[in-house]
Amino acid sequence: MEMRHIRYFLMLAEEKSFTRAAARIGIGQPPLSMQIRDLENEIGYPLFNRTAQGVQLTEAGRAFLQEIKPVTTLASDAIASARRAAMGETGILRLGFTGTAGLNPVIPACIRDFGQAFPAVHMNVTEANSLALIDSLLQNQLDIAFIREESSLPAGIDSHRVLQEPLVAALPLAHPLAKARGKVELAALQHDNFILTPQETGTSLRGAAILACRKVGFEPPEGQPAPHIVSILSVVAAGLGVSLVPESMRQLALSGVVFKHLKSPPPMIGLAAAWNASAFSAPASNFLALVKML
Repeated sequence: MEMRHIRYFLMLAEEKSFTRAAARIGIGQPPLSMQIRDLENEIGYPLFNRTAQGVQLTEAGRAFLQEIKPVTTLASDAIASARRAAMGETGILRLGFTGTAGLNPVIPACIRDFGQAFPAVHMNVTEANSLALIDSLLQNQLDIAFIREESSLPAGIDSHRVLQEPLVAALPLAHPLAKARGKVELAALQHDNFILTPQETGTSLRGAAILACRKVGFEPPEGQPAPHIVSILSVVAAGLGVSLVPESMRQLALSGVVFKHLKSPPPMIGLAAAWNASAFSAPASNFLALVKML
């Protein structure tokens, strides 16, 4: 039994005429009659009484009609569900972001807009360092990760720059420049210890800070390493050093930390969306399309 047998049976039961049923289906009357005969042979009993005026359901036909109607509804629902999944309107979207990326207001805005556009897609969100996120992309455990731009990415990982934002100096409250008016020179921090992420947890923010210092003529002395943005600012608040962080981190407003803009041209750091090109789901494609509209 195939779906066309069921469709033809339902149409004939409704029209009570081979001629009218065949016309609505769009086939000739002999092929319709043959398909109905095949269905009756498979069931083992006639489903219709043929008369000069048309056809009427037999007892077997009425029983078959009652049981088969829910099947057609389920089949239609299954087809619609498959189409929605193929278009990325349902399913799961697995997102990851670093601590600094997740605090940029663009990221929650993207998540909010996607949720409004695709309410049937369930989003799983993970926070980790950039190296862990990239590894999760490679292992197909994430669909899209927001990371600070890396100088290079593993083969198979593609990325799209979402934005660039300036780095600002994070100073302890007791630092001589904390109460300075206006912007400060980065070179004025050359004798301070810099609180940076350890290389094994990610190179983007660390690399951007070191490069910025080198561009103004000094190698930053490294103080106590800290793996996450909150721990970096906590160490700065404790007076153990200074750091360079993305401007969007100012919203943390951590007690004991003063954020100062750097004089032009300020060093910049990028924010990128990365994904595994060989394992890209339909919801991920829709999400990325939204991100690229920014």
